Amino acid sequence: MNLSNTFLRLAVVFALIGIALGAWMGGSGDHGLMGVHAHINLLGWVSMFLYGLFYRAVPEAAVGLLARVHFWIAVVGFLIFMPALTVALSNYTPLMGAATIGLMAGPLMVFIGMILFAIIVFRATGRPRT
Repeated sequence: MNLSNTFLRLAVVFALIGIALGAWMGGSGDHGLMGVHAHINLLGWVSMFLYGLFYRAVPEAAVGLLARVHFWIAVVGFLIFMPALTVALSNYTPLMGAATIGLMAGPLMVFIGMILFAIIVFRATGRPRT
């Protein structure tokens, strides 16, 4: 798997979803999912795109287990977090229990993903490139 390309492609998909949600909210006048829209755009579009750009600029950082774990933790955490936040902000009672678990697990995974990315960045930029 090419981490750079995969992150960049996912970022564009998440950007389209975020923009579509924003357009729907604007058209309907219902801004109840503004938090979901913001998180999709910032975590899905911006963060994933930046991950992809970094791995493109420093390809040796994308090699190895840590980078693959970073990818899966970040993406799966995001995919748990967004539906859970949608359910919570919609007050959809039948799924609130699952949403509560998702609101604990998803953001924690996203945070761990960012910690892993920080480790990757510091390792890759802490030594001279040849």
